[in-house]
Amino acid sequence: MNRWLKSGAPWVWLTAGAVSLSLIVVLGLLLLIGWKGLGYFWPAPVYQFEIEQNGYQSTIIGELYERKTVPVNQLAEAGIDTSGFEGDKTSRYVIKTGNRDVLGSDFVTVLEPHIISQQPAKGVAVIERLNNGRFYGFPVGLTDDGVEIPLQELEASLEQADIVRDLIRQIEQTDLVDLNRQFEQLNAKARQQGDDEQFIGERQLLEQRFVQIEQQLLTLHQQLNHDSVIVREMTGQEIALPIEQILDIWYPNDLTMAGKLVHWARQLGHFVSDDPREANTEGGVFPAIFGTVFMVLLMSVIVTPLGVLAAVYLHEYAGKNTFTKLIRVAVINLAGVPSIVYGVFGLGFFVYIVGAQIDDLFFADQLPAPTFGTPGILWSALTLAILTLPVVIVSTEEGLARIPNSIRHGSLALGATQAETLWRTVLPMASPAIMTGLILAVARAAGEVAPLMLVGVVKMAPSLPIDGQFPYLHLDRKFMHLGYHIYDVGFQSPNVEAARPLVYATSFLLVTVIVGLNLTAIGIRNHLREKFRSLEQ
Repeated sequence: MNRWLKSGAPWVWLTAGAVSLSLIVVLGLLLLIGWKGLGYFWPAPVYQFEIEQNGYQSTIIGELYERKTVPVNQLAEAGIDTSGFEGDKTSRYVIKTGNRDVLGSDFVTVLEPHIISQQPAKGVAVIERLNNGRFYGFPVGLTDDGVEIPLQELEASLEQADIVRDLIRQIEQTDLVDLNRQFEQLNAKARQQGDDEQFIGERQLLEQRFVQIEQQLLTLHQQLNHDSVIVREMTGQEIALPIEQILDIWYPNDLTMAGKLVHWARQLGHFVSDDPREANTEGGVFPAIFGTVFMVLLMSVIVTPLGVLAAVYLHEYAGKNTFTKLIRVAVINLAGVPSIVYGVFGLGFFVYIVGAQIDDLFFADQLPAPTFGTPGILWSALTLAILTLPVVIVSTEEGLARIPNSIRHGSLALGATQAETLWRTVLPMASPAIMTGLILAVARAAGEVAPLMLVGVVKMAPSLPIDGQFPYLHLDRKFMHLGYHIYDVGFQSPNVEAARPLVYATSFLLVTVIVGLNLTAIGIRNHLREKFRSLEQ
């Protein structure tokens, strides 16, 4: 036994067991997040519950959202009549009824002894709306400007509404944005020249154009307001829902397995490609995906040359003295600084000092409204570049240290300069370590939230950092981020219970991006390692 312990084999098995357990935990966590998040888009069956409580009978229609077991004595302490309950425990149902504008809430809580019957609701439809969440009910009619038309034309009306909404969105995001930019440029010229009267004619033309666009939008909205769907909700009341507010209608209890898969894929596609609605509790996360990826790419462009140059100086040029040791200690300590400290530094230095100076030099005519002297995506990228800089420096320096000095000496002996040796020989061989450090930095930056809350990320961004307006790349704009989206929906949402599945879905999306980046790093590193293995030998 002593010989076996001294051989080190127990520690090998212990390490292998710890690694295996960690992998199992990580995979289990990913499966849990994926199941909770992706399951949200599956068309759940809608039930009709007959309820009897305190002598009153009622009907509830909705999805069975959650079922919990609660002690009966706890219910009695809360003042609930439990005289007819059997056993020490009972079940409590959380039913998602939707119809927030009618019922005042998305959920209803019912105790199992109060349920007389539960069965799938025949002919029930789930209606996804722009506002007030989902609506559960039975479509009974369709009207066009108050005139009843066949309900079979509902699908065609929805398709026409989608076309009109796309036209409205295009006008708002192109024509109105361009017109607003022309107004700003005209006002800037008037302020520079100090004479507003000579621009009266141009301003009148722009105002006429604005009236035309406004009239065009009004006409399109009137087209949408013509049609309405008459839906009977669970209380028996018939409500007219404007087609303008309806995004999709499906009958979950009538869908086949193939139909459910198609619906699930379509809903998942909308989640990835649409803009958020209802304070981020509805809709998609495309602006957050775009903002996260764009910010990380911008950060990569900044941190890569800085990290590589610093590592090359420390390993290839700097002498082994006290000053170099202090720099190394500082780099190591920077890696342990809390991320929120970087956010405070970015806000104070980049935004309030550098950004303010840029505004004074180049955008003085727009002051006191700041352009770069306010949090934006550029300052977020710079802040995260400083945060991840130690990772790139350490990784690159380790890669440089693994290259034998004989390769450097051979290159110098053949007449190459030190710079040529670094550029053509050393750096290509160290590229696996450089790429690994970069991708690890990207993976960390993609999940950071705390510093971004101070230097650029927002709950809702009115426009993307890239659009069709000159200069096309707007680094001064604020942006949305997947990590902040998770925080906002999970902790700041006015309807946390309804938005909880979106937290899982967005978390799974963010984890998938980070895992993909790490796998990419491993693939690139292995490819480059095989490519330069012959040179190392």
